[in-house]
Amino acid sequence: MDYEGRICRTPGERGSFKLPISVGCPYNACAFCDLFKDLKYRELPIDQIEAELVRVRDVGGTPKRIMLGDGNAFHSSFERLSDIIGLIEKYIPSCELISSDASVPSIASKTDDELAWLAAHHYTLLYIGVESGLDDVLAFMNKDHDNAELRRQVARLQAAGIEFGAHIMTGAAGAGRSDENARATAQLINETHPVSVCNFSMGIAPATTLGAWVEEGRFEPASRQECLAEERLLLELIDIPLRFEGFHFDYDRENANCPSCTGNTAEFNDFITDWTHTAGTLPHDLGKLLAELDAAS
Repeated sequence: MDYEGRICRTPGERGSFKLPISVGCPYNACAFCDLFKDLKYRELPIDQIEAELVRVRDVGGTPKRIMLGDGNAFHSSFERLSDIIGLIEKYIPSCELISSDASVPSIASKTDDELAWLAAHHYTLLYIGVESGLDDVLAFMNKDHDNAELRRQVARLQAAGIEFGAHIMTGAAGAGRSDENARATAQLINETHPVSVCNFSMGIAPATTLGAWVEEGRFEPASRQECLAEERLLLELIDIPLRFEGFHFDYDRENANCPSCTGNTAEFNDFITDWTHTAGTLPHDLGKLLAELDAAS
């Protein structure tokens, strides 16, 4: 299948077969994101999805994990998702886990019975753009949820048997608020129990709404040192077991574009001048992670 747009998936899915069922992002309005700005959201035809599954089967593919794409595949209706799952079960019976990105509203659009059906058919992991534990930051960044609604929808997921991974952004609160953001985000993580946390520490591309706000003086970015210190405090405050990965990018702000993380590496354009990657399991690797952040500071 031809893939439209930039491939971006959480590092935890680096070994999964990615099956596009849509193009772009149905919301596409977060102030910090430019991944899908050049794409108009649409759902791919079922026969195209079926043809891709047939192709994988015919070349001998037996993936155990399938990640549905693209941005927020969980936006699709339950009826459409159940049809796609039926095709996966028909052509790729080896599949043991289905995952995708999801927004809080896309979860709210499914009934409890629908969530339970999806879980029973191996759709058991969603990645949610949590971003920050501070509601004013979510509102400023034009996210489509607040943290009270996030808590409600995560509780519904977990009751149905679906786990979630949290995507966060140190630096999202801007300069001078790193400590506050770390504490609020750690509290949210400890309360909601994600199985993984991926920190895409904020790098601001000029092509985004947020990039324009920086130029206008409406937002002062946190420095690299602030972001590293924020991640360090966050790690110290998390008190549940989970898989953690953190990415910090330094940009030439005159020319930068967002990187896309694909597997073990990050694809960089010419304008990213430095990057730091931390990865480990908490609490086992806490000391190692803190030492890596100290070395990068």
